[in-house]
Amino acid sequence: MTNTDALFSPYKLKNLSLPNRIVMAPMTRSKSPGQIPGADVAAYYRARVEGGVGLILTEGTVVEKSASNDPNIPSFFGEKALAGWANVLKEVKAAGGHIMPQIWHQGVVRHNGSGPYPDVPSKSPSGQSRPGKKIGEPMTTKDIDETIEAFANAARAAMDIGFDGVEIHGAHGYIIDQFFWDGTNERADRSGGDLAQRTNFAVEIVKAVRAATSPDFPILLRFSQWKQQDFTVRLAHTPQELEGFLAPLTRAGVDMFHCSTRRFWEPEFAESGSDMNLAGWTKKISGVPTITVGSVSLNGDFITNGFTANADLDTGAHLAGLVKMLERGDFDLVAVGRALIANADWPKKVRAGHVDQLTPWSPQALQTL
Repeated sequence: MTNTDALFSPYKLKNLSLPNRIVMAPMTRSKSPGQIPGADVAAYYRARVEGGVGLILTEGTVVEKSASNDPNIPSFFGEKALAGWANVLKEVKAAGGHIMPQIWHQGVVRHNGSGPYPDVPSKSPSGQSRPGKKIGEPMTTKDIDETIEAFANAARAAMDIGFDGVEIHGAHGYIIDQFFWDGTNERADRSGGDLAQRTNFAVEIVKAVRAATSPDFPILLRFSQWKQQDFTVRLAHTPQELEGFLAPLTRAGVDMFHCSTRRFWEPEFAESGSDMNLAGWTKKISGVPTITVGSVSLNGDFITNGFTANADLDTGAHLAGLVKMLERGDFDLVAVGRALIANADWPKKVRAGHVDQLTPWSPQALQTL
């Protein structure tokens, strides 16, 4: 049986003290009618705290009207939505937990005419949903400034309500990632150019979020190599390219990188001879703490199996590897996704050595919160 003590050691990020290294990964649930999280959403997150999760990262919450293609995805603006999130926070804190909202904009993944505000145009750097497929117009400078402000306003609201920090969603082909990716960013202004220059939109968001919050308020940034538009895409093909990508973001004030991969156990740059994953390389290069994520406790990755197919439980080999990587300092926190939907008490069962009692992932788990 794998010794999992490392997963249950305390961790401190700025003034935030966590009881363990286990994070609930952000997962879209579309269970907030009218974009307002209700009592069932609050109970859902509270149950994961009671099950032993050290930090909750909420499902993606959208920052402005152009940001969502689904009226059941919660927003993080507007009096009623923020009141709903205040109740979520109340329940999580009552259980002794810690929670940060993930703030999000889908960009051109949200097509014109969709979502709760169909008359509001979609936004994207160059109007392209993927290379060569133009479905809209490029954002103007005014559009960019308004979206940056929307992220900052959401972060300020999170701090004012009492959340423990905020995660900016910069991964998976959504708006920030659309600026990162040269396949969807053909701009020739301050927000386009080489990879380092294509981080400028995210850099300005991070700086605006920092200016809108206190110095001790943790800012997390999630990023990925892969995109939902093309799973084979890589922003950085070498550690040197990754360094060029991370440096501006680090200088802007990111406190922790959440490094999204399909399978956490896969080396990011295998040709280097190192077995470190993306979170390991990111921490080594930037010196900034990291979260690893990617099919933790499962043998089927999100892209291959997704939310719509069954995934077998990890037999133990991957868990042992995860602990080994954590013990040697590759990363600082571990985000668990689908396994926590199926098992609200995943941390408690893992700590007790009862991995065999975990419920396998199946899409039926999505029917309820």
